[in-house]
Amino acid sequence: MTQKDVDKVTPAIKVLLAEDHNLVRAGIRSLLKDLSWIEIVGEAKDGQQAFEFIQSLQPDVVLTDISMPKLNGLELLAKLKDFPATRIIILSMHANKEYVWQALRAGASGYVLKDAEAEELEFAIKSVYNGQVFLSPQISKYVVEDYLWRANEPTSFEKLTSRQRQILQLIAQGQTTKHIAETLQISIKTAETHRTQLMEQLDIHDIAGLVRYAVKMGLIDVNS
Repeated sequence: MTQKDVDKVTPAIKVLLAEDHNLVRAGIRSLLKDLSWIEIVGEAKDGQQAFEFIQSLQPDVVLTDISMPKLNGLELLAKLKDFPATRIIILSMHANKEYVWQALRAGASGYVLKDAEAEELEFAIKSVYNGQVFLSPQISKYVVEDYLWRANEPTSFEKLTSRQRQILQLIAQGQTTKHIAETLQISIKTAETHRTQLMEQLDIHDIAGLVRYAVKMGLIDVNS
């Protein structure tokens, strides 16, 4: 998205400020109040008040901190599932990637550090309003690196041995431990050991759960 595309913002973006520190809130208001494409529709001093304002004012973008009285930023995000059109930008002093991941998993559309320049905050508001995800440049590099590391980590299924996958498939097909032992030509005790290790590795401790997992992994076809 080019800057020209970002600048095409009509009508004004309705912004709600949610910040428990009066001076910080006043500073943000000061940065945004003279921008013709932004309308500050309300200011909340805690998370509960922010949620009430979101219900009544239906802002396009909410600027909030993670640390908030009554409802913190993450709890506020959890309550906004019925307001998919409202975008949340977390304003925080914390560059820790775990804070960022928590916010993104909870549904935040942006994460901006409080020491950011005014232009960065303006761009963040426009970006999330247009359906983008915005991260402050200082943290985006670390988040991308962390994402790539997680993406390259072997999944639980990939960590299973070929024997464990066989056991999983046979369990999902409804075979008893005795039948599994006969099919694989191993002892019943060995089959039980494999099943126990399989459950521990997948952290699934019942047969129904193993069946659901096998279906999800495509080991069996429920329609066949």
